[in-house]
Amino acid sequence: MQVPERVTITECWARDGLQNQDNFIPTELKVRFLEACAEAGLRSIEVTSFAHPKYLPQFADAKEVLTRVRRRPGVSLLAFVPNEKGLERCLEFCEHGYGPDAVGSVVSASEAHNQANLRRTIAESKADLERVARRATKAGLTFVGGVSTSFGCPIQGNVPVEDVEALAQWYADLGVQRVLFGDTTGVAHPFQVEAVFQRIRERVPGLVPIAHFHNTRGTGLANCVAALRAGIAHFDSAIGGIGGRPKFTKGDYPVVSDYTGNVCTEDLVALLEEMGVKTGIDLDRLEAVGRLAEEILGQELHSHTLRTGLRVKH
Repeated sequence: MQVPERVTITECWARDGLQNQDNFIPTELKVRFLEACAEAGLRSIEVTSFAHPKYLPQFADAKEVLTRVRRRPGVSLLAFVPNEKGLERCLEFCEHGYGPDAVGSVVSASEAHNQANLRRTIAESKADLERVARRATKAGLTFVGGVSTSFGCPIQGNVPVEDVEALAQWYADLGVQRVLFGDTTGVAHPFQVEAVFQRIRERVPGLVPIAHFHNTRGTGLANCVAALRAGIAHFDSAIGGIGGRPKFTKGDYPVVSDYTGNVCTEDLVALLEEMGVKTGIDLDRLEAVGRLAEEILGQELHSHTLRTGLRVKH
């Protein structure tokens, strides 16, 4: 079995993770966390969101975070832009010299989910994202596309792989190279994951697929290994396994459970390193980041390896 010798992990704690937190996390603690991630060797870090502060007040300090976090060679800072208005705020920051290096946005492969989550049809989202992608690229930002519910939908149920592939091809036709495929409520299983990613790699060969799994049903790490077997070398995860669900779950959007976190970064890195797959991340420093995250949030998070050790003794 040929798998990538090295992978890139995007740390999502400060955005995808914190968007679920009701209490505002002080800016200085967010910056302290982001600095610790970079020092641990993470080279792709999601730092904030340009969602309107009225709806997501957790990110009302986007400007302060981006102005205070230290820029390091080889470390890419990513921000989420939900729509063109969010991008316009981001571009203002860029003009003043404190914008991110990359921006990301998503559309769902499920019509029902897209309307419940984004209050738009897929066609409306694609029209907006096309403008976002073109404007971001023109401004010198890397644009990361996203496909939510790539492996199944909590409302619609099965999502045809043809619909996922069509969105992947649409991104590729726009010139977008990096696209994440999200298991939005953790319904994927390893055989499905391997088959979907093999198909995407074969049929949309210019794409760099990113695996974004949620651990809702405890299958996150198994799905990461399946993606690795399919040749995927880019993964999203969050320290402590937090986040992994929309902030708003009213109307037709069912709350699957309270345990809907992202794949835990500490557990993923420990597993990959034990398998001989290099991440470039220092395990001792990563452990310290995990403990810092628990200190900031004032609770024990979902990291197995933080409780038992990031290294296996041989």
